[in-house]
Amino acid sequence: MKKTIKLTKRSAIIFIILFGLVSLFADMNYEGGRSVVGQFLKLLGSSAFAIGLAAGIGEFAGYALRFVSGSIADKTRKYWIFIIAGYTLQLCSLPMLAFLDGWELAVAFLFFERVGKAVRKPAHDAVISFASTHTGSGFGFGLHEAMDQIGAFVGPALFSILLFTVKSGTEIQTYRNGLLLLFIPAALAIGITVIARFLFPHPEKFEIKSKTPEISGKGYSRPYWIIVIAAGLLAMGITDFPLIGLHLKKTGAFTEEAIPLLYAGAMAIDAAAAMFFGFLYDRIGVKALAGLFLAEIFTAPLVFLGSFYTIIAGMALWGISVGTQESILKAAIADRVPASKRAGAFGLFNMLFGLFWFAGSALIGLMYDRLGVYAVSAFSVAVQGAAFVYFLKIFRIERKH
Repeated sequence: MKKTIKLTKRSAIIFIILFGLVSLFADMNYEGGRSVVGQFLKLLGSSAFAIGLAAGIGEFAGYALRFVSGSIADKTRKYWIFIIAGYTLQLCSLPMLAFLDGWELAVAFLFFERVGKAVRKPAHDAVISFASTHTGSGFGFGLHEAMDQIGAFVGPALFSILLFTVKSGTEIQTYRNGLLLLFIPAALAIGITVIARFLFPHPEKFEIKSKTPEISGKGYSRPYWIIVIAAGLLAMGITDFPLIGLHLKKTGAFTEEAIPLLYAGAMAIDAAAAMFFGFLYDRIGVKALAGLFLAEIFTAPLVFLGSFYTIIAGMALWGISVGTQESILKAAIADRVPASKRAGAFGLFNMLFGLFWFAGSALIGLMYDRLGVYAVSAFSVAVQGAAFVYFLKIFRIERKH
């Protein structure tokens, strides 16, 4: 009897775990760096508005470019080229901040980091979706995100330990030394990616033919667009952690050393949420996404208007939101788009998500500087409440089918 090796559930899980290890080390790199970039830019002389605008431009450019890279990946099927090149650019960008003296140039490297992610992300999500047809979309994306967030926890936690324990030299030099250490997980992530490339040169062969209809000339389905628009409104009200870190440093609610640790805790919750909601999605479907929209509504008021314990609660909800965005939101899209168009669908979703994120980040940064935390909280609750209401439309539409 001829045995099938590469198209089994077991090999699919191995593939997802390999990519999980890549993401674990990658997140140690860029989440470790992003957990302190707000404080570091402040030390370089940046304002809250400049940080919010920089974060928004970087996110928008990074998300907009995903539509281009995703479309090309669908046409060429050269998924590995996009994945390896994107990881290389992304993971070398934040460590380079250690060599800079001005915040203006630092913003450029933040931009490069987002561009690197844009190059590799649609192809990355597409190959995970191919393997996930053997495991269930919720489980596949949930397992990958959980491993991803282990790195997202460890990176900021190690940076926090560094800030707690190293007292010699200037404050900015301590940050520089920590940023330089990010080259280590970068090398590990890129190395494992290359190994995965040789073990699984054609990941698209994992895909199991499903009942997902091919996209007609009229475009994507209505449920797909509901998810995209609702997620876009959600993104508009999300507060970037660099601004949260700046706020906590400004108010003194947490010590300098504890801010990265708070971020690390949110990432640990993210990992648990990804697995839980992934499991839930495979059993109850898109209804599991309601938790994402509800969690995010309360985040900004708790973080910006609360005291020590309410800030922790707000960051816990922030972690749940991030975990579900990166797991079941992708699973829901993968289940509503055929394999031949999936990288492009992820890219289009990410482009629009980034557009809303850019607008929201710039507005929130400006509101924080000019109007204060009450305006930031009110704006966030309003747009994310609208996102939840719009998302509810999907239940009525899919019930008819």
